[in-house]
Amino acid sequence: MPTILRVHGYRFFFFTREGSEPPHIHIENAGNYAKYWIRPVRLARNRGFLSRHLRMIRSLVEEYETLFEEKWNERFGY
Repeated sequence: MPTILRVHGYRFFFFTREGSEPPHIHIENAGNYAKYWIRPVRLARNRGFLSRHLRMIRSLVEEYETLFEEKWNERFGY
């Protein structure tokens, strides 16, 4: 599970065998978990985050969208 970024207590990462799915990023913090599609940025899954946390996470995914996409392409060869 390569960690791409740690910011505001959130860990943004990929699982190593996900290249068959569209680009996305996983986020975890304090036992909570979410998954966001990268383009367009939208929530794919949530387990435990409150809506205010999801708004913050979405903002961070949008801010680092280019980084996440570049790292996805490096990892999965797109």
